[in-house]
Amino acid sequence: MKIDEIDAYVTVIRCESLQQAALSLGLTQPAITRRLQNFEEALGVELLDRNTRPLKATATGRVVYEQCRVIQRELDVLREIVATDTPPVGTLRVGVAQTIADIALGEALRVVKAAYPELQARASTGWGGQLLQRLEDGELDAAAILLPANKTFGDALSARSLGRIKLAVVARKGLLRKRVHTLAQCQSTGWVLNPDGCGFRDGLQRALTGLGLALKLNLETLGTELQLQLVADGHGLGLVPMPLLVGSAYADKLDVVTISDFKPLIDMWLVHPRVLGKLQQPVERFGAAIERQFKEARTQRAA
Repeated sequence: MKIDEIDAYVTVIRCESLQQAALSLGLTQPAITRRLQNFEEALGVELLDRNTRPLKATATGRVVYEQCRVIQRELDVLREIVATDTPPVGTLRVGVAQTIADIALGEALRVVKAAYPELQARASTGWGGQLLQRLEDGELDAAAILLPANKTFGDALSARSLGRIKLAVVARKGLLRKRVHTLAQCQSTGWVLNPDGCGFRDGLQRALTGLGLALKLNLETLGTELQLQLVADGHGLGLVPMPLLVGSAYADKLDVVTISDFKPLIDMWLVHPRVLGKLQQPVERFGAAIERQFKEARTQRAA
């Protein structure tokens, strides 16, 4: 068996499609099919259930897939051992939570480009859980995501905290007259939140569930600025990162609401495979730029 056959098999399982796997590897579909057939013949087993759509591994194929991922990681280690001091080239694929992107993505990409002009950085945004899954599936080289401080990661991943973000509960100015409220007292007002999958919303949902309360969702919307506009228009309470609130065009139309039984905080994480080869330094520089941008945002807010 050959390494390119292993790569082809892993990509097919990840993409669940011969056509998408071929596009991912820059090959024709017949070439992918030949590599799969050669791989199955070398092992003497059938790895794919070709009667399912999307394409799935057999029970044995799933075990083989996991072992192939181990082999790929060990090959990465080997390549790192013999790597020269030449600068990284090619593509750096990073996933970034939308909140982080709003504050720091542009500067982080500029920092990487200045340090590694021959390296093309490609960024995509999404919820933390989605980006983490893409990282585990090999679709990303690194991700800057928002997850709880007690989050645990798989053995194949390395993660470090880039800092903690304080979230603010906001309401239209003058809507709630008391200084301090409880979550139960906010029930009648309801919430304007990001769609399901957002870490902020998940944290609120957990807090409400712990109190035996249901989430009253008035509106569901993407984007912090639109959420703040809707809250300023009186459609409900919002839950947003403090740095984005400070810089919002709607900040003077909103009150920050103190909730006695809800103190929302979330951590920024830089996550990547334990072995990145020549991409290790660009990823670390990318993470450091994000960390620096948020520190500057906190300093400006304090001033």
